[in-house]
Amino acid sequence: MPTLGGQTALNAAVNLAKAGVLKKYKLEVIGADIKAIKKGEDRQLFKEAMQKIGLDLPKSGRAYNLKEAISIAENIGFPLIIRPSFTLGGTGGSVAYNIEEFRSLAKHGLECSMVGEILIEESVIGWKEFELEVMRDTKDNVVIICSIENLDPMGVHTGDSITVAPAQTLTDREYQKMRDASIACIREIGVATGGSNIQFAVHPDNGRMVVIEMNPRVSRSSALASKATGFPIAKIAAKLAVGYTLDEIANDITKETPACFEPAIDYCVVKIPRFTFEKFPQADATLTVSMKSVGEAMSIGRTFKEALQKGLRSLEIKKYGLESVTHDLEKIREKLRVPNAERIFYLGDAFRMGIGIEEIYSLTRIDRWFLYNIKEIIDLEKEISVKKNNFTKEDLLHAKQFGFSDRQLSRLLGKTEEEIYRWRKDSAIKPDFKLVDTCAAEFKAFTPYFYSTYDR
Repeated sequence: MPTLGGQTALNAAVNLAKAGVLKKYKLEVIGADIKAIKKGEDRQLFKEAMQKIGLDLPKSGRAYNLKEAISIAENIGFPLIIRPSFTLGGTGGSVAYNIEEFRSLAKHGLECSMVGEILIEESVIGWKEFELEVMRDTKDNVVIICSIENLDPMGVHTGDSITVAPAQTLTDREYQKMRDASIACIREIGVATGGSNIQFAVHPDNGRMVVIEMNPRVSRSSALASKATGFPIAKIAAKLAVGYTLDEIANDITKETPACFEPAIDYCVVKIPRFTFEKFPQADATLTVSMKSVGEAMSIGRTFKEALQKGLRSLEIKKYGLESVTHDLEKIREKLRVPNAERIFYLGDAFRMGIGIEEIYSLTRIDRWFLYNIKEIIDLEKEISVKKNNFTKEDLLHAKQFGFSDRQLSRLLGKTEEEIYRWRKDSAIKPDFKLVDTCAAEFKAFTPYFYSTYDR
């Protein structure tokens, strides 16, 4: 069952089939067969499959050598995305802005691909990026487990971007269109059972939606979706692979609903990547389409603001929320323009220094909805500092609902962290614990887990 072993398992399964090992020992590949794996991972086969079902893709061409690659580049025009086939974490992927860069990057991409193939693609840098976690069973029942939206626009690998579940900026019409496209995609690729991850880009101005790629396997995003919803994707995928159908598998949390009930989320989940560039001082810290993070933290809150600040604390980088890193305007603008591991903190500093939302949007292409939420955090931070001597317990509760830690509040109010804690405790301002139960409290939960929040 290679679909549970990540990209390495998919590559190994394809190679074993090619070498005749599977046939020799009469081994059956379950979950997704070799044909489906190739169709999902081979860039040209995937392109043809999507065109067959009428889904839009970026203009592209595949190449097996540098001469073919240059010819395709001249036909499409710069900038271009280079995507090697059969790689993990976007390895070998890059963005080329001119022919000189392209020659070097295309050669590297060809070397990274297991099959010596690259897809050269029209740039969609700056578009909004989304992904849907999808599951299918042997009777062709398909469910959407979770929608995920990247805070960073296209051009930054999903694993290096802050991501939010459920998607926050899609209209219902756009979501339904994406949902239908995902279902059509998993059926056409031929993943017989189990989970897949399908990625989309949406133009922020005209709403054009294109399919970027599909992982015919459970992925890093599948782990996030499982924790975010309470739906055990890997466990369900294993049962589906041996013949169960979604309606036959009970939900372990509710004991009443089957797995064909799509999870409902009445909270906000934020995933923030963890980087260790301090260990590799010679490495280029610019975030691109090739993944560079070494881990991630996930947080849950009632709002994006609360979950974001909780997530930043969870990174263990000595940050206790959306803290300041500099007051240098020139440096702030540069760090906003070029994606980097600390850009979220520079976003906060941009608002502290009075840079407007439209200028920040033009520098980052981060959706204005996220920018407004970050601005609201900074506006409240300024209000707390101004109210220093007239800060009430109602103000304290409001700050906690925005995700501010006791450490942050102690700095803003000129008190010790211990004083803030005691004041909060004496004022009976304590976190509530709410359910992650897959159904937004529609059914009784027997084995849920919990997240803390100051929402009342």
